Amino acid sequence: MRSNDAIHLGLMLLALAAAYLVPFELLLLAYVVLGPAHYFTEISWLHDRSYYLPHRGIAAALAIVAVIAALIDNASWFGFAMWAALIVCAMLAATNSAIESMLLFMAAIALSAIMYSSGSSLAVVGILIPTLIHVSLFTLIFMVLGAYRSGSRVQAALVVAYLIAMAAILLLPPAAEIRIASFARVGQDYFGNVGPALGRLFGVPGLVLDTRLTSLLAFVYTYHYLNWFIKADVIRWTAVPKPRLAAMAAASAAATALYFYDYAFGFTFLLALSLIHILLEFPLDALALRQLGAAVQDAVRARYAGPVAASATRARSPGAKGSKRASRPR
Repeated sequence: MRSNDAIHLGLMLLALAAAYLVPFELLLLAYVVLGPAHYFTEISWLHDRSYYLPHRGIAAALAIVAVIAALIDNASWFGFAMWAALIVCAMLAATNSAIESMLLFMAAIALSAIMYSSGSSLAVVGILIPTLIHVSLFTLIFMVLGAYRSGSRVQAALVVAYLIAMAAILLLPPAAEIRIASFARVGQDYFGNVGPALGRLFGVPGLVLDTRLTSLLAFVYTYHYLNWFIKADVIRWTAVPKPRLAAMAAASAAATALYFYDYAFGFTFLLALSLIHILLEFPLDALALRQLGAAVQDAVRARYAGPVAASATRARSPGAKGSKRASRPR
């Protein structure tokens, strides 16, 4: 196991242990303290790669949409904004032809109509995309792609460990007590709608932000942030001019301080900043989904190409029945 993989596993286990011991406090501290540092550094990294978009001006439009979305009170309209931004980014970053873009657009229109007709589906999408889907699902996709590209069994084991950790929280939830009541109340303000959204998605009525769900969120958020920070030597997000790195550190510290100084304004600022980084990451997320699909397709081809090739080889071999008949003297 490489030292980076060992650190990776250690931080995952640390996040899991903390999620069991202090889930309510961990969720808020991770979001308020680690969150801004992640947002600023990832936006900087994406900027140097043109946000995986054909034009950087599109990224400015996405940032404006994120700020407007942060001020939208209607859950369905917020969900539509998130869904539409994701589809547009997928069309721009993950399609290779006009036909692919048209097919994706038509599929998105059909899905949008289905969600609109079902009532609350757009609201559910709006809640889950910037929370569990972004923090957990796409983290898992990037981990799987990394393990596939490197061919590392250790990284594949880390993917399995991540899934086991989430399953453990859901099947064996912690019985942790709330040590700082104000943290639990603020966590409810931030993430209280995730429980009902998951309940509507999976048909589980009465699902709320209890200890089980809070622990899950605390783990996936904390690990999501830590996973980004420990990949500095892999994706080189620290390879920027020192003045920019210092500015990002100062901005993240100021964002955290602003939250503790003025909760209401800090809440709105962190929400807008979080949404900006999420929407700016959408092109990369869409590209990762396409790459994962291609990897699965290649694996399936390799899996079935072997037996087919072996069968064809046997058919052409001198020992095959047809060859024997052809070689017999008349």
